Amino acid sequence: MPNILEVDSIQTFIGLFHILEGVTLTVPEGSITALLGRNGAGKTTTLKSILGLTPPREGRVVFGGRDVRGHRPFDIAAMGIGYVPEHRAIFRDLTVEENLKIAERKKGELAKRSDMIFTLFPDLKRLIKLRGGQLSGGQQQMLAIARALVPDNRLLLIDEPSEGLAPIIIEQLMESIRTLSAHTTILLVEQNFRMARQLADRYYLIDDGHTVKHGAMADLVNDQATVQRYLGAAVA
Repeated sequence: MPNILEVDSIQTFIGLFHILEGVTLTVPEGSITALLGRNGAGKTTTLKSILGLTPPREGRVVFGGRDVRGHRPFDIAAMGIGYVPEHRAIFRDLTVEENLKIAERKKGELAKRSDMIFTLFPDLKRLIKLRGGQLSGGQQQMLAIARALVPDNRLLLIDEPSEGLAPIIIEQLMESIRTLSAHTTILLVEQNFRMARQLADRYYLIDDGHTVKHGAMADLVNDQATVQRYLGAAVA
């Protein structure tokens, strides 16, 4: 499969702090690739660097064959990258419908993609007139993902979707993401290793702002020592 995204040795600073010190990864088109690491390893900063929200000072970010480093975040997103941020960041005072509507880049996108969105997340259709702040945590996460599906994005960056959710809701969310992967490529940041291992085809491990290991998820699942060293998680 061709790579839809290539990140090559990016160096990213936040203020005076050197957060990413040579992160490298590739995302094949049609895959789910997991970006793994402990809290503070640089996972969220990597997603924000891809989008230009925390612009890398050095390195390359190539999306769809085009180097996008140095472009404005709005322009990078408009090329076909959707972002589902950590903590969801929905508009709590707007209805579900309004949250989806404002995600349109072109008039009519929501109407064009509503069947797919509401097939993936049927609760949202039922709650279409409810305000975002009235939704449960799981429903808010579904809305955050659905909002990124309104434009025709080729790549979704999803940051910690399971955070704060009950196990039964995580199972529902996993099934939705698995189904979604038939429509778009996904780069997934996830602290829940059980969820990541069941969803992702491939993985990248970052530690202290460096890429330290990558490969097939099946190989990582069988590498207990690496999982415990970098994730502090049990494989079983």
